[in-house]
Amino acid sequence: METLLISLLPYIIGSAIVPLQIIIGLLLLKSPNQGLFKAIAYVAGMTITRLLQGLIFGLVLSGSSALTEESSGKNSIISTLLLVLGILLLITAYKKWRREDDPDDSPPKVLTMIDSLTPLRAFGIGLGLPLIAAKLWVFTLSALATIASAQLDQLSSTILYLLFILLAESLLLIPILARILIPERSKYLLTELSAWLTKNSRPITIVVSLVFGLFFLHSGISGLVS
Repeated sequence: METLLISLLPYIIGSAIVPLQIIIGLLLLKSPNQGLFKAIAYVAGMTITRLLQGLIFGLVLSGSSALTEESSGKNSIISTLLLVLGILLLITAYKKWRREDDPDDSPPKVLTMIDSLTPLRAFGIGLGLPLIAAKLWVFTLSALATIASAQLDQLSSTILYLLFILLAESLLLIPILARILIPERSKYLLTELSAWLTKNSRPITIVVSLVFGLFFLHSGISGLVS
Protein backbone atom coordinates (compact mmCIF):
# COMPACT_ATOMS: atom_id res chain seq x y z
CA MET A 1 0.00 0.00 0.00
CA GLU A 2 2.91 2.36 0.73
CA THR A 3 4.25 1.84 -2.81
CA LEU A 4 0.83 2.61 -4.26
CA LEU A 5 0.56 5.76 -2.14
CA ILE A 6 3.87 6.92 -3.60
CA SER A 7 2.45 6.28 -7.08
CA LEU A 8 -0.47 8.54 -6.18
CA LEU A 9 1.77 11.43 -5.08
CA PRO A 10 1.87 13.19 -8.49
CA TYR A 11 -1.94 13.26 -8.62
CA ILE A 12 -2.14 14.35 -4.97
CA ILE A 13 0.34 17.20 -5.46
CA GLY A 14 -1.25 18.24 -8.75
CA SER A 15 -4.73 18.35 -7.19
CA ALA A 16 -3.53 20.15 -4.07
CA ILE A 17 -1.64 23.03 -5.69
CA VAL A 18 -4.27 24.20 -8.19
CA PRO A 19 -4.10 27.97 -7.42
CA LEU A 20 -7.75 28.76 -8.12
CA GLN A 21 -9.20 26.41 -5.49
CA ILE A 22 -6.74 27.72 -2.86
CA ILE A 23 -7.49 31.37 -3.68
CA ILE A 24 -11.24 30.76 -3.37
CA GLY A 25 -10.75 28.93 -0.07
CA LEU A 26 -8.59 31.72 1.39
CA LEU A 27 -10.94 34.47 0.24
CA LEU A 28 -13.88 32.65 1.79
CA LEU A 29 -11.97 32.07 5.00
CA LYS A 30 -11.02 35.72 5.47
CA SER A 31 -14.40 37.14 4.46
CA PRO A 32 -15.89 39.25 7.28
CA ASN A 33 -19.17 37.39 7.66
CA GLN A 34 -19.08 33.71 8.66
CA GLY A 35 -15.75 33.24 6.88
CA LEU A 36 -14.85 30.07 8.76
CA PHE A 37 -18.22 28.46 8.06
CA LYS A 38 -18.02 29.42 4.38
CA ALA A 39 -14.58 27.84 4.03
CA ILE A 40 -15.67 24.66 5.80
CA ALA A 41 -18.80 24.45 3.62
CA TYR A 42 -16.66 24.97 0.50
CA VAL A 43 -14.28 22.13 1.41
CA ALA A 44 -17.21 19.92 2.43
CA GLY A 45 -18.74 20.42 -1.01
CA MET A 46 -15.52 19.46 -2.76
CA THR A 47 -15.20 16.40 -0.52
CA ILE A 48 -18.71 15.18 -1.28
CA THR A 49 -18.17 15.54 -5.02
CA ARG A 50 -14.91 13.61 -4.84
CA LEU A 51 -16.55 10.89 -2.75
CA LEU A 52 -19.29 10.55 -5.38
CA GLN A 53 -16.68 10.45 -8.15
CA GLY A 54 -14.87 7.70 -6.26
CA LEU A 55 -18.08 5.72 -5.73
CA ILE A 56 -19.19 5.90 -9.36
CA PHE A 57 -15.94 5.77 -11.32
CA GLY A 58 -14.10 3.59 -8.82
CA LEU A 59 -16.60 0.81 -9.54
CA VAL A 60 -16.31 1.33 -13.31
CA LEU A 61 -12.52 1.35 -13.32
CA SER A 62 -12.28 -1.62 -10.96
CA GLY A 63 -14.38 -3.65 -13.36
CA SER A 64 -12.43 -2.58 -16.44
CA SER A 65 -9.00 -3.01 -14.86
CA ALA A 66 -9.70 -6.67 -14.23
CA LEU A 67 -10.11 -7.11 -17.98
CA THR A 68 -7.02 -5.13 -18.89
CA GLU A 69 -3.53 -6.57 -18.90
CA GLU A 70 -1.03 -4.40 -17.06
CA SER A 71 2.18 -3.32 -18.79
CA SER A 72 5.08 -2.14 -16.65
CA GLY A 73 2.71 -1.72 -13.72
CA LYS A 74 0.31 0.56 -15.61
CA ASN A 75 -2.62 -0.42 -17.78
CA SER A 76 -3.81 1.38 -20.86
CA ILE A 77 -6.52 3.23 -18.95
CA ILE A 78 -4.00 4.92 -16.68
CA SER A 79 -1.64 5.70 -19.55
CA THR A 80 -4.44 7.28 -21.57
CA LEU A 81 -5.54 9.39 -18.61
CA LEU A 82 -1.95 10.49 -18.03
CA LEU A 83 -1.62 11.46 -21.68
CA VAL A 84 -4.85 13.49 -21.57
CA LEU A 85 -3.79 15.14 -18.32
CA GLY A 86 -0.39 16.04 -19.71
CA ILE A 87 -1.96 17.62 -22.80
CA LEU A 88 -4.47 19.58 -20.69
CA LEU A 89 -1.74 20.92 -18.43
CA LEU A 90 0.48 21.94 -21.34
CA ILE A 91 -2.49 23.72 -22.95
CA THR A 92 -3.07 25.52 -19.65
CA ALA A 93 0.59 26.60 -19.49
CA TYR A 94 0.40 27.90 -23.06
CA LYS A 95 -2.86 29.78 -22.46
CA LYS A 96 -1.51 31.39 -19.31
CA TRP A 97 1.72 32.34 -21.07
CA ARG A 98 -0.32 33.94 -23.87
CA ARG A 99 -2.64 35.50 -21.26
CA GLU A 100 -5.61 33.69 -22.75
CA ASP A 101 -8.60 32.61 -20.67
CA ASP A 102 -8.40 29.18 -19.07
CA PRO A 103 -11.80 27.36 -19.09
CA ASP A 104 -10.99 26.00 -15.62
CA ASP A 105 -10.58 29.50 -14.20
CA SER A 106 -13.38 31.06 -12.24
CA PRO A 107 -14.88 34.26 -13.73
CA PRO A 108 -13.61 37.40 -11.98
CA LYS A 109 -17.20 38.12 -10.87
CA VAL A 110 -17.16 35.05 -8.61
CA LEU A 111 -14.02 36.24 -6.81
CA THR A 112 -15.45 39.73 -6.27
CA MET A 113 -18.70 38.47 -4.78
CA ILE A 114 -17.15 35.99 -2.33
CA ASP A 115 -17.69 38.25 0.68
CA SER A 116 -21.43 38.27 0.00
CA LEU A 117 -21.76 34.51 -0.38
CA THR A 118 -23.65 32.49 2.19
CA PRO A 119 -22.21 29.20 3.55
CA LEU A 120 -24.81 27.36 1.45
CA ARG A 121 -23.62 29.02 -1.78
CA ALA A 122 -20.01 28.38 -0.78
CA PHE A 123 -20.99 24.72 -0.38
CA GLY A 124 -22.45 24.82 -3.90
CA ILE A 125 -19.20 26.25 -5.31
CA GLY A 126 -17.30 23.45 -3.61
CA LEU A 127 -19.66 20.88 -5.12
CA GLY A 128 -19.31 22.33 -8.60
CA LEU A 129 -15.60 23.13 -8.87
CA PRO A 130 -14.35 19.52 -9.17
CA LEU A 131 -17.02 18.95 -11.82
CA ILE A 132 -16.27 21.91 -14.09
CA ALA A 133 -12.46 21.89 -13.79
CA ALA A 134 -11.17 19.42 -16.38
CA LYS A 135 -7.76 19.07 -14.75
CA LEU A 136 -9.27 18.16 -11.37
CA TRP A 137 -11.41 15.57 -13.13
CA VAL A 138 -8.40 13.89 -14.74
CA PHE A 139 -6.30 14.03 -11.55
CA THR A 140 -9.09 12.23 -9.70
CA LEU A 141 -9.74 9.69 -12.46
CA SER A 142 -6.01 8.96 -12.75
CA ALA A 143 -5.82 8.34 -9.00
CA LEU A 144 -8.86 6.05 -9.16
CA ALA A 145 -7.44 4.13 -12.13
CA THR A 146 -4.12 3.67 -10.33
CA ILE A 147 -5.89 2.32 -7.24
CA ALA A 148 -8.12 0.06 -9.35
CA SER A 149 -5.15 -1.36 -11.27
CA ALA A 150 -3.59 -2.58 -8.01
CA GLN A 151 -6.65 -4.84 -7.49
CA LEU A 152 -6.64 -4.42 -3.72
CA ASP A 153 -9.51 -5.44 -1.47
CA GLN A 154 -12.38 -2.98 -1.08
CA LEU A 155 -11.28 -1.71 2.34
CA SER A 156 -7.71 -0.97 1.23
CA SER A 157 -8.89 0.74 -1.95
CA THR A 158 -11.33 2.88 0.04
CA ILE A 159 -8.66 3.90 2.56
CA LEU A 160 -6.25 4.86 -0.23
CA TYR A 161 -8.84 6.98 -1.98
CA LEU A 162 -9.81 8.71 1.26
CA LEU A 163 -6.12 9.47 1.82
CA PHE A 164 -5.98 10.90 -1.70
CA ILE A 165 -8.91 13.21 -0.92
CA LEU A 166 -7.44 14.28 2.42
CA LEU A 167 -4.02 15.09 0.97
CA ALA A 168 -5.45 16.69 -2.17
CA GLU A 169 -7.40 19.07 0.07
CA SER A 170 -4.58 19.60 2.58
CA LEU A 171 -3.78 23.13 1.39
CA LEU A 172 -7.42 24.03 1.99
CA LEU A 173 -7.63 22.32 5.37
CA ILE A 174 -4.41 23.76 6.85
CA PRO A 175 -5.62 27.41 6.68
CA ILE A 176 -8.93 26.36 8.25
CA LEU A 177 -7.10 24.66 11.11
CA ALA A 178 -4.88 27.73 11.53
CA ARG A 179 -7.97 29.95 11.72
CA ILE A 180 -9.42 27.70 14.43
CA LEU A 181 -6.23 27.23 16.47
CA ILE A 182 -4.64 30.70 16.13
CA PRO A 183 -7.51 32.95 15.00
CA GLU A 184 -5.91 36.36 15.57
CA ARG A 185 -2.47 35.57 14.15
CA SER A 186 -3.88 33.66 11.20
CA LYS A 187 -5.93 36.64 9.95
CA TYR A 188 -2.84 38.56 8.90
CA LEU A 189 -1.15 35.46 7.46
CA LEU A 190 -4.22 34.48 5.44
CA THR A 191 -4.62 38.01 4.07
CA GLU A 192 -0.98 38.14 2.98
CA LEU A 193 -1.09 34.64 1.50
CA SER A 194 -4.28 35.22 -0.49
CA ALA A 195 -2.91 38.52 -1.82
CA TRP A 196 0.36 36.84 -2.85
CA LEU A 197 -1.42 33.94 -4.53
CA THR A 198 -3.80 36.24 -6.38
CA LYS A 199 -0.90 38.38 -7.61
CA ASN A 200 1.29 35.43 -8.63
CA SER A 201 -1.39 33.00 -9.78
CA ARG A 202 -0.36 33.28 -13.44
CA PRO A 203 3.39 32.42 -13.08
CA ILE A 204 2.59 29.70 -10.52
CA THR A 205 0.08 28.12 -12.90
CA ILE A 206 2.53 28.30 -15.82
CA VAL A 207 5.37 26.61 -13.92
CA VAL A 208 3.19 23.95 -12.27
CA SER A 209 1.30 23.16 -15.50
CA LEU A 210 4.49 22.96 -17.56
CA VAL A 211 6.37 20.70 -15.12
CA PHE A 212 3.46 18.36 -14.44
CA GLY A 213 2.30 18.48 -18.05
CA LEU A 214 5.66 17.24 -19.35
CA PHE A 215 5.84 14.61 -16.60
CA PHE A 216 2.37 13.20 -17.27
CA LEU A 217 2.79 13.40 -21.04
CA HIS A 218 6.02 11.38 -20.83
CA SER A 219 4.46 8.86 -18.45
CA GLY A 220 1.37 8.43 -20.65
CA ILE A 221 3.32 7.95 -23.87
CA SER A 222 5.77 5.57 -22.18
CA GLY A 223 2.91 3.48 -20.82
CA LEU A 224 1.13 3.25 -24.17
CA VAL A 225 4.19 2.32 -26.27
CA SER A 226 5.68 -0.16 -23.78
